[in-house]
Amino acid sequence: MRHTGALDPDCAISQALAVVGDTWSLLLIRDVAGGTHQFDALRDGLGISRKVLTERLKALVADGVLEKRLYHPHPPRYEYHLTETGRGLLPVLVALQDWGGRYVLGDGSLSATGTADSAETRRVLALPGHRLPALDLAAASGERVDPVAADHAWTVLYCFPGAYLPGGLDYPPGWNTIPGATGCTLESCTYRDRMDEFTARDAAVYGVSTQRPDQLAAFAEHARIPFPLLSDADLGLAAALRLPTFRASGVDRLKRLTLVLDATRTVRGVLYPVTDPAGSVEEALGLLDDLRAR
Repeated sequence: MRHTGALDPDCAISQALAVVGDTWSLLLIRDVAGGTHQFDALRDGLGISRKVLTERLKALVADGVLEKRLYHPHPPRYEYHLTETGRGLLPVLVALQDWGGRYVLGDGSLSATGTADSAETRRVLALPGHRLPALDLAAASGERVDPVAADHAWTVLYCFPGAYLPGGLDYPPGWNTIPGATGCTLESCTYRDRMDEFTARDAAVYGVSTQRPDQLAAFAEHARIPFPLLSDADLGLAAALRLPTFRASGVDRLKRLTLVLDATRTVRGVLYPVTDPAGSVEEALGLLDDLRAR
């Protein structure tokens, strides 16, 4: 990995910036995390020159952030994928997005939801047509689970900030004062009570938060949740689709939103912002009916 003598050799921030301290490098990591792997697609998506792209990719491979994988032998052509080192940068990307959305594009206020006219909402509502790259999340059971069901025509992913056992001991301080944070238990239990309606539409339901799997397991057992609750604690899903997050008590948390994906892993519908957690379940059913009728 590169080090530069002009920077403080004992400062981790300084040395990290020597690797990813320019705009193009972080945007390349963002796009590779989102499922864009080939040179021409990266160039077209970023509007970057071939020369600059070649230099940045070469440097990121040399630094162990990306790895090359041969996908066409003659002539040899390569895809670029994140290494373990590269995946370690996903929380950095999510934190930058959150900071930019809150302080650069927003008014600095902390919220677990969005406003209808925000840049964040426009980005989320533009997700239909995007394909979720292959990934797996930790389930409450401890298994790794693909967040797109292989045995259903549709998958409903509802993302929530955090659901805990009654009593409030696990809730971050000030949780009830964060707009949009409360209502996760009601939302999950409403999905539970209406599962037959989703099954009748050949739709699987998964709940996703950035909580630890053991916290999700305890909540699922208490609330008798019959479908998987998945942990995006590593922020792989959040980074892949650039989902909106907020930070509470040192933890990056997903804002409340609902995605409907088809069997090809393509996002077909989005509900955001979600201001009525229980009512969003009825909206998800309506969205499924609209998609099935097309």
